[in-house]
Amino acid sequence: MVEQSGKAPAAHFDVLIVGAGISGVGSAYHLQEQCPWASYAILEMKDTFGGTWETHKYPGVRSDSDLYTFGYRFKPWIGAPIASGDEILKYMGEVIEENGIGDHIFYGHRITACSYSRDDDLWTVEATRLEDGAELRFTCNFLWMCQGYYDHEKPYIPPEWSEKGLADYKGDFVHAMQWDPDYDYAGKRVLVIGSGATAATVVPAFAEKAGHVIMLQRSPTYFFCNENKNELADRLREVGIDEPTVHRVVRQQINFDQAQMTKRCLEEPDVVFEELKEAVRQFTGKPDFEFEPHFTPKYRVWQQRLAFCPEGDVFKAAVSGKLTVVTDTIDRFTEKGVRVSSGEEIEADLIVACTGFRLLVMGGIPFSVDGQPIDWAETVTYRGVLHTGVPNSAWVMGYWRASWTLRVDMMGDFVCGLLNHMREKGVSEVEVAFPPEDEDMEILPWIESENFNPGYLMRDLDKMPRRGAKLEWRHNQDYWAERDAFPLIDLDGPEFVYSGDHPIGEARDDAEVVAA
Repeated sequence: MVEQSGKAPAAHFDVLIVGAGISGVGSAYHLQEQCPWASYAILEMKDTFGGTWETHKYPGVRSDSDLYTFGYRFKPWIGAPIASGDEILKYMGEVIEENGIGDHIFYGHRITACSYSRDDDLWTVEATRLEDGAELRFTCNFLWMCQGYYDHEKPYIPPEWSEKGLADYKGDFVHAMQWDPDYDYAGKRVLVIGSGATAATVVPAFAEKAGHVIMLQRSPTYFFCNENKNELADRLREVGIDEPTVHRVVRQQINFDQAQMTKRCLEEPDVVFEELKEAVRQFTGKPDFEFEPHFTPKYRVWQQRLAFCPEGDVFKAAVSGKLTVVTDTIDRFTEKGVRVSSGEEIEADLIVACTGFRLLVMGGIPFSVDGQPIDWAETVTYRGVLHTGVPNSAWVMGYWRASWTLRVDMMGDFVCGLLNHMREKGVSEVEVAFPPEDEDMEILPWIESENFNPGYLMRDLDKMPRRGAKLEWRHNQDYWAERDAFPLIDLDGPEFVYSGDHPIGEARDDAEVVAA
């Protein structure tokens, strides 16, 4: 584990990165490599790095993206494609250690406000140091938000559960995000509510020691079953290819395969579903495996996240008798468990809610520009990175159909290119604005429900930044299109507005970090 360096913060940073999770660590690496002139710090609320992978401690926690693409492009992944949370943390720790990033991380700092002054071309970031309660004020030219997109402290529990008697249940209840690793569930009857990626992770892990596992779902989820290995990577290693080359080639192969899968899910979803079914039959050894009603979703493949199921473990648990799947809705909670709408009562010693999370734009931090509060739902996003009316800031929002980190790397190139361009122009401020030809453009919600519609996004879509009708004014969730488009962005295009007479990267006498 990388510990905080302990040295006092510098008076001023060219760049402040918020969050030491997968996005913040990757962004810091690119900043060091591509903008060596820039001073920077990472502010992290927790006492260690990892973000999601530190927050989630439930049994079996693992990636649902392969690590050849979820890992960074600059750090080869060596191991099984689907990795445990501990393995991902180890990988991130190596990145931090090998690149001296730990010296820049200030752990235990909760940000309480971010304000920008156009007069000074500066962000002021107020934070509380959790160790001693000290209130600190940081300043920077550019703010790089890498804090994720959900509330790590308050998971989503359907509000109607209170009315349905959740308090009446006398057994143990926990949301997966708040799991205590010391809890012993051996021999217990475990009821998992939900069937998304988290449920797909905990169910086979619970099945190993629990007395029995029941997965209660409102509606089914698609599962992609495959072996937890990459034959191309194994073959390249066998013939002596070096790991950086293995990593680069396998990433290319996986991205190509995923592009084909995404295209096919749109053009021939029924055929894809039959292939997913056949994979289940092969892993379970059950050619007559029954998919109705528990494994036939109502939505199109990839309209929500496709849950990866290594070695078909969820389905193996089902055919072994260790797992029972119930597709129904909750009528009410009882002392012993849950009564569903059919009238059946499901008894359980432990109920684990895998009901998702609460969307939290910019970590819920209050933002302002020149004293005016920012309502992110009133901004329009430029390529899901910059926002109208908010200078000198970038927001890392990754992919859901492809690996999140693919966009972290791509955004690293873009943001560093933008910072270098500002330095070359001798300016200290950049923001995006509609050029005249776009002023009458239709403004729409962040994403179309027919494109991608998981519950956590639909519940709070009105809190997200808006999108414009033109491609550059949206985050389109299409890595394969953005991969080609981002390197061609004209940083002197009419949508970029530059100003300020304090060249970024030069010493500032008017900026300091002080105890509030």
